[in-house]
Amino acid sequence: MEGRINIPVGDWIESGVDWILDNLEPALDGIAWFLGLLTNSFEGALLAIPAWLLVLVLVGLSWWRVSWRFGIFAIVALGLILGMDLWEPTIKTLSLVLAATAVALAIGMPVGVAMARSDWLEASIRPVLDLMQTMPPFVYLIPAAIFFGLGTVPGAIATVVFCMPPVVRLTNLGIRQVNREQIEAGLAFGCNRRQLLTKIQLPLAMPSIMAGINQTIMLALSMVVIASMIGAGGLGNTVLTGIQRLDVGLGFEGGLGVVILAILLDRITQSVGLRRKASR
Repeated sequence: MEGRINIPVGDWIESGVDWILDNLEPALDGIAWFLGLLTNSFEGALLAIPAWLLVLVLVGLSWWRVSWRFGIFAIVALGLILGMDLWEPTIKTLSLVLAATAVALAIGMPVGVAMARSDWLEASIRPVLDLMQTMPPFVYLIPAAIFFGLGTVPGAIATVVFCMPPVVRLTNLGIRQVNREQIEAGLAFGCNRRQLLTKIQLPLAMPSIMAGINQTIMLALSMVVIASMIGAGGLGNTVLTGIQRLDVGLGFEGGLGVVILAILLDRITQSVGLRRKASR
């Protein structure tokens, strides 16, 4: 059409992808090796623990951190997972979530701290976080599969990108909300920047940071089924198989396993944040 404006964004993205594949292959291999090692280490360690012992640990943690009622729920829920023969997929999913969350926190918390110290940096990074949170999750699978192939590693990378924004935002917010008088008191007692951060700002911002960690874990779990489309495995693969076969029962069992795991992780991590807030 005459007068039509054509902006080839897609072509620019493809050119960027080609450049990365041609010039950054060693870096991509290093990332794949590290994430593969981390995920396999979590999975191997958890699978090495007898199922009954891990169930006791999770039930005890639920009873101690939340309440005795939630401990009873944990017994019933984990017994249901064992009864549906979904223990191994559940452990694989938990390993993927733990690995992705660990990487997201290792990157996201320092970025949040840096944003809290610089208004210019916050204004620069905020649009990137908006893009990461609003982009459809399926889009992350395309570059992950192109750069890293199929399997657990690209699933973990897509999960990291998808689940990182909450911990960045809430770390920044928590530090910015620390009372100015408390910061001035720390400076008056001779705290340097590092001591001010570690002894005053981070402890006081911990309820907000724990909320960010909680949301990061929940987003990582929500990515499980989507990541199974590129071979991440776990409970997502059970759901995906149910979809492919139009097997309502199998899909429901996999989805129920994800829900149980989400509830356990959500309540336990929430309890840490709430207790820190109460002690504060």
